[in-house]
Amino acid sequence: MFETLLLNFLFMLFPVLIFLIFFENRPHAYNRKILVLLTAITMILCIAKPIRLETGFIFDLRYVPFLIAALYGGYKNVLPLYLILNVYRFYIGGEGTIHSFLFSTAVLIVVPLLSSRFIRSKPRTRISWATVIAVLTMGCYLIVLSMVMESLDMQFWMLTFYALTTHAAVMAVLMILLEQIITNLKNRDRIMQSERLNVVSELAASVSHEMRNPLTVTSGFLQLLNKSKTLTPEEKGYIELSLLELNRAEKIISDYLSFAKPQSENMVYSNLQAECEYTKNVIMPYATIHKVAVEFSFNNSLCAHYDRNLMQQCLINLYKNGIEAMKGMEDGVLTIDISERKQNIIISIRDTGIGMTKDEISRLGKPYYSTKEEGTGLGMLMAYSAINKVKGVIEVRSEKGKGTTFEIAIPA
Repeated sequence: MFETLLLNFLFMLFPVLIFLIFFENRPHAYNRKILVLLTAITMILCIAKPIRLETGFIFDLRYVPFLIAALYGGYKNVLPLYLILNVYRFYIGGEGTIHSFLFSTAVLIVVPLLSSRFIRSKPRTRISWATVIAVLTMGCYLIVLSMVMESLDMQFWMLTFYALTTHAAVMAVLMILLEQIITNLKNRDRIMQSERLNVVSELAASVSHEMRNPLTVTSGFLQLLNKSKTLTPEEKGYIELSLLELNRAEKIISDYLSFAKPQSENMVYSNLQAECEYTKNVIMPYATIHKVAVEFSFNNSLCAHYDRNLMQQCLINLYKNGIEAMKGMEDGVLTIDISERKQNIIISIRDTGIGMTKDEISRLGKPYYSTKEEGTGLGMLMAYSAINKVKGVIEVRSEKGKGTTFEIAIPA
C-alpha cells in the first residue's frame, strides 16, 4: 500500500516539476494548456495505479489534482479534465462507472463556484480550504458508497480512515508546495521589477538634467529665429515643427525625472485625500473631452509617507490610461475608489474600456512597453516606480472588451 501511495504522490509532483523545468517562462495562455494536459496525465496515472488495501478495497487520488484545477482555474480549466476523466473511466469500465460519472459531475458543478473567492484568499487560507474540500469530497463519495453497500463492516471503516487521511495529507502537502512556488515566483517578479525601476531611476538622475540644457538653448534660439520677418511661411512651419518636437522631448525627459529619488521637501504623511481629489479635478476636463463619466469616492482614514508630486503623477497617469482605453466608446465610466483594508490604503481605478490580455498585463510596467501605438511606456513605468517606492503593490484585473481594474495597496 505504502509503495503505491508514494507512487501516486510522485504522480502528483509530476506536473509541478515538468512545468517548473520546461514551461515556467512561456506565455500565460500556453501555460494553461500545458498545465491542463499534465494534470490530465496525473489523473489517468492515479486511476491506472490505485491504492489497494489489505482488506481488498481500492481507492485512488484522482480528485486531488481535479480539485486543485477547479479551485485555481475555475470552470475554464476543469471542464477538459472532467471530460478526460470520464472518458478514461468509461474506457476502463467495471463496477462503479456510473457512480463515478455522477459524482464527478457533482464536483464539477459545485467546486469551481468557489474559485474566485478561493483565489482572493491568503495562502494559508487557501491551503486550509483545499484540504477541507478534499476531505469533504472524499467524505461525500464514501457516504454514497455506504448507501449501496449491504452492511458497514470493519473493512469499510478501514477504507474510510485511510481514504480521508490520505486525501487530507496529500492535498495539504501539495498545496504547501504550490503556494510556496507561487510566492517564490511573485518574489522573483517583484525583485526583477525593482531592479528595472532602479536602473531607470539611476539613468534618469544622471542623464536628464544634462539633456535639458542643450534642449533649452536650442528651443530659445528657435523661438528667437521664429520672430524674424525675413522667414518664408514654409521656413516658419519648419521652425514650429521643431519647437513641437523639442516640447515632446522635454515631456519625455520630465517623465524620466519622475524616476529619480523622492525629494525630502515633497515628502508628506497623509491619507491621500488631497492628492486624490486634486488629480481627479485635473483629469476631469480630459475625461469630458473623451465623453467619459468619472465616479469618485473616498473612505480612508489611514495615513502613509509618500512623495506628493510623485503620487500625483502616478494617479494622473493611471486615470489618463483608463480614459484613453475608453476612447470612442459610448457611456464610458472611470471609477475611482479609495478605501482601507487591513492596514492598507486601497486605491481602485476601474474603466470600462477595451481591456487587456494576460500577456499584456504581465508586461505592464516594463521599460518601453505600451499597449498604445504612440505610447512610450514611461507613464506606466513611473506609476509602478512610485508605488514601489512606498512599498505598495499593484494588482491588475482585466478582460478583453470589458475593461480593466488597477488595485493599489499601500501599507499605512
